[in-house]
Amino acid sequence: MNNQSDSTAASTYHQVTRKVSVAVIGAGTAGQNAFRQASKTKDDIVIINDGFWTTTCIAVGCMPSKLLIAAADRAHDANHSAEFGIHSSAQIDGKQVMERVRTERSHFESYIEKQVDSWPDHKKIAGRAHINEQGLIEVNDEVIEADKIIVATGSSPFIPEDWTDKLGETLLTSDTVFELPDLPKSMAVVGAGAIGLELAQAFNRLGVEVTLFNRVKKVAGLKDSDISNKAIDCLSRELTMHLGSKINDIGTQAAKGSQGALAFIDYEDSAGETQQWQGEYVLVATGRRNNIEQLGVENLGVELDDKNRPKNLSKKTGQIGDLNVFIVGDANAHIPLLHVASDEGFSAGNMVCDNVKNAYIRPPAVPFSIVFCSPQIINVGKSLPEIEEDEELEHVVGSVSFDNQGRSRVMGVNCGLLHIYGCKKTDRILGASMVGPDAEYIGHILAVAITNDLSIKQLLDTPFYHPTILEGLRTALRDVQHKMKIPFQSQDTQESTS
Repeated sequence: MNNQSDSTAASTYHQVTRKVSVAVIGAGTAGQNAFRQASKTKDDIVIINDGFWTTTCIAVGCMPSKLLIAAADRAHDANHSAEFGIHSSAQIDGKQVMERVRTERSHFESYIEKQVDSWPDHKKIAGRAHINEQGLIEVNDEVIEADKIIVATGSSPFIPEDWTDKLGETLLTSDTVFELPDLPKSMAVVGAGAIGLELAQAFNRLGVEVTLFNRVKKVAGLKDSDISNKAIDCLSRELTMHLGSKINDIGTQAAKGSQGALAFIDYEDSAGETQQWQGEYVLVATGRRNNIEQLGVENLGVELDDKNRPKNLSKKTGQIGDLNVFIVGDANAHIPLLHVASDEGFSAGNMVCDNVKNAYIRPPAVPFSIVFCSPQIINVGKSLPEIEEDEELEHVVGSVSFDNQGRSRVMGVNCGLLHIYGCKKTDRILGASMVGPDAEYIGHILAVAITNDLSIKQLLDTPFYHPTILEGLRTALRDVQHKMKIPFQSQDTQESTS
């Protein structure tokens, strides 16, 4: 892309070595989808990538974490079956656990690598791209002029300032933790979001002494306080958590009686008492940040806010205003989830075709997130604060506890709570939040219902097989239906009749 009206004048500063219709920067989930779709209508296209040519999900995210969780669940079941009359103790081979994580990860990577290998070599450039002041892409020894640019540079773990220097080799992130050759003896996890919760519980179940820190008394970013409190109740039964703690200092110190160093964390607990943790590693899970700051997108006319998020972003296509620039996937920091990145890349790849009006655009997905801890945590649709802030939404909250739900109790996984937010005017589901068994499946059913505008009655008319955990969903839906029949009363009336 060239922002100057006279490309010849621009090239006096940097000699253009290649001109293309479309340049895709980044080859993760969003970038690969964009490249595939754009290639269907454009032949003069190039994809530029710095680093591995797979995806964040496969290399350092969804897949290796789920492989670790799968091993952890096997160990947990073996060690916690006494209530069923099954007495056993798992012998955990840490080296084999980590080796399988990497071996199976390589298996998944091979499919992506095979696909990338099938792309013509002249359309692939391995190197770090920079967009110069003329809007030209500099990479290696090439200067590329592109009519349209799709930015899909992904994200990286956020590490607080100075922590890398202070912790040295004892610092881990979700990008490095799967390279451990063996399971450590002890670990602190800082951050109780999705990544922190999943990895903390998995390592704990595999015999690592884990302590989880979080600055607020919430987990998984839950915005429904009842669900968050229930999640804390369920998870704290097996996981040591210091929620509402403040970290004052962090670093390493010599280990007593042995070589090497131990990491330490000086912190104030929720009661304001000064404490210190010591252990082998500190896994920093304080979120991820988009890789866009040093790219030079401002030279394309893109404005970023104070958190490096692009302004004037189309949530459907990733297009920035009316510019021929598309920022998709984790790079735009909109919703950093794989299925969202996939849809954005697909849509952007279609938008660069000659006839944009006929481009196929995937509609924005219903907000949906899953945390694969045990019990699982899901959020679907609008959050409770969003609903409460909208004065036009008259809502009810349907609820069901899984503490005594039939199949959950049979299986010994009876800890959980589901809230469904129903709209009294439309008989539709606005959103839901849950911690509990089989939450990933209940979440999908609710997402389908919201996507297809199904009413509460239509959902209740579908079969719920007995005995299943999904029967809990029916109970919550019935609670929504029951509360919708109650005539709306003003606060004054409620207080006078209570």
